[in-house]
Amino acid sequence: MTENHRHRVVIIGAGFGGLNAARALRKAPVDVTVINATNHHIFEPLIYQVAAGVLSPGEVAVPIREALRHQKNTEVLVGWATDIDAEGRTVTAAGPDGTRYQVPYDTLVLAAGATQSYFGHDGYGQWAPSLKTMDDALEIRARIFGAFEEAELATDPRQVQRLLTFVIVGAGPTGVEMAGQIAEIAHRTLPGRYRRIDPRTARVVLIDAVDRVLPTFDARLSQHVLEKLRKIGVEVRLGEKVVDLDETGVKVESAQGTERIEALTKIWAAGVAGTTLARRLAASVGAETDRAGRILVGPDLTVPGHPEIFVLGEAMSLRDLPGVAQVAMQGGTYAGRTVARRLTGRSTTKPFSYFDKGNMAAVSRFYAIADLGPVRLTGLIGWLGWLAVHLFYLPRMRNRVTVLLRWAVSFLGRGRSEAVITSQQVLARDALRHAPEAQREVAAPTTESSSSLS
Repeated sequence: MTENHRHRVVIIGAGFGGLNAARALRKAPVDVTVINATNHHIFEPLIYQVAAGVLSPGEVAVPIREALRHQKNTEVLVGWATDIDAEGRTVTAAGPDGTRYQVPYDTLVLAAGATQSYFGHDGYGQWAPSLKTMDDALEIRARIFGAFEEAELATDPRQVQRLLTFVIVGAGPTGVEMAGQIAEIAHRTLPGRYRRIDPRTARVVLIDAVDRVLPTFDARLSQHVLEKLRKIGVEVRLGEKVVDLDETGVKVESAQGTERIEALTKIWAAGVAGTTLARRLAASVGAETDRAGRILVGPDLTVPGHPEIFVLGEAMSLRDLPGVAQVAMQGGTYAGRTVARRLTGRSTTKPFSYFDKGNMAAVSRFYAIADLGPVRLTGLIGWLGWLAVHLFYLPRMRNRVTVLLRWAVSFLGRGRSEAVITSQQVLARDALRHAPEAQREVAAPTTESSSSLS
């Protein structure tokens, strides 16, 4: 390092990992540059509620500049990080207008999350969007509420049935929570608002090849959730694999054979994969990756042979750590503090140790589960715990107040404050539906994927 600059830390991604790494460096004698594809940080555990019309985008997101406004040593650049030169220690990024720029670094923190995995069938993304970004959430919201509007206009009973069938692929937290929300929309929010259709006839189908919902939770809690989903009208199909998916439906395969489910609205909540940037970095430095394309890191979250490169959250693979927000949060804080320690000459750092605070998932109104080690909660108590934890971790007091008010409207009443569909969303949805050659570009999101804070 020359005398012309302080130690330069570049953080790619402003999700839970990146933001916590930046905050851990707020008092360190370093210059921090945060590169993110959007100007906001998403509180991803609640993004599904934007898709369900419960919350607005501004209630689950905070501008990055506002989140870091008190850090005088930090700058924020909006753009896609496209390449990393590990030898020259520079990051190449493309701004919103496509202009490329380079940012030098002494320490790099890669916290770019993961992309949705369609298991080799990326074309599925055109018809079954994932829930990774705010744009995804708004698109899914338009598809859900737009399906009921189209069904009201349809004259062919078969088309009405296709429109009122919703298929969610993946029985993890995101899939379970989305299925529960769509069932509540159909059975509780919309009845009485249409004259030609009965929203309660909607069919909500949750599909996964695994043998139980929420497989990372305690088996007894999974069984409770399965019973609750069926009680609120969700058709749960376990041990079934999606083998084909197109505009008008999905084909599933089970031990009994194959079956096609006609459905115009599909949501993909199964599997994640490493980003293109992570794969490029791994190839350039000779690092190993797991089957999902995530970089295998050392105990200190750095790339083997490159102590100046940290990899966080769902971009890294270490000891089968789960891809949840808490891993990213704790990893970000650890990386930031490690950099600060190094600059004081204390290079010896304890290996990263993850403190598992447990798992939580909200299934429906007044019903959630919490798997907190020896403590397991279900029903109303679990739901109240879920509310409290998520309110606590929301980034601003303003968000906490408005989210609490929105929850009161949706959970105590029957309304959905954000059920509005704009004309642009309708046009975008129809453009995808009627352009079979179009491909949905899966860009590397910069938020760690997790529907649970724990």
